Amino acid sequence: MRIALHQTAGHPGDVAANLAEADAAAAGASAAGARLLILPEMFLTGYDIGPEIHALAEPLDGPSHSAMAATARRHGIAILYGHGERAGGATYNAARMVDAEGRPLLDYRKTHLYGAGERALYRPGDALAPVVEVESLRVGVLICYDVEFPEAVRALALAGADLVAVPTALPVPTPAVPTVLIPARAYENQIFVAYANRCGRERTLEFEGLSTVAAPDGTVLARAGAGPELLLAEIGPAAYAGSRAANPYLADRRPELYGR
Repeated sequence: MRIALHQTAGHPGDVAANLAEADAAAAGASAAGARLLILPEMFLTGYDIGPEIHALAEPLDGPSHSAMAATARRHGIAILYGHGERAGGATYNAARMVDAEGRPLLDYRKTHLYGAGERALYRPGDALAPVVEVESLRVGVLICYDVEFPEAVRALALAGADLVAVPTALPVPTPAVPTVLIPARAYENQIFVAYANRCGRERTLEFEGLSTVAAPDGTVLARAGAGPELLLAEIGPAAYAGSRAANPYLADRRPELYGR
């Protein structure tokens, strides 16, 4: 399967502009043969918008989700996108994946909040999302800081994920995450990891860019630069059967030694 990662600065606080950009990115990704488009963390609203997120966050049946479903149907492509979710009086940093017919495949709330800023705005999620199938590919989802915890990625790998897809908003200067950690997560779990970052400046933050797709053998299949880019990569689990046989980390685990 070909996947696409849309690296962008987005439009902070302008949901309509972000929906229009998603439509253009989906059109470009579909035309390039991609079957899954991954958009960055908090794509629908912007990431660095402070308390404004409480007014812009929507419930899961909100109009922005209907618009994203229509975009997926129009272009025949599954889409994973970050958004602010409002539920039960709380706001969550969340992600939704829809299939090529616009039907929801999974919803996930970020479980590892980063820093005092996120903790002041969001309630953390309390569970990982299930692994779902996008056509023939088994996909798990994390958000940004989540992927920096090896246990989270390992849990999805043990649940059968071929690919862990990660909408992110990684600021500068943290190049070690996409250049070192993402290939390491792929290698130690013998899976693919796709890390879709923001770029440029958004109000007070400058983002790293460097969106990355890493393969089970630790190689980097694709990496963006510092600016806006539609990044494409081929995800073929069967091509890495040799790597998985040579590095059977999941089979050789001894969880009784590791504690809870």
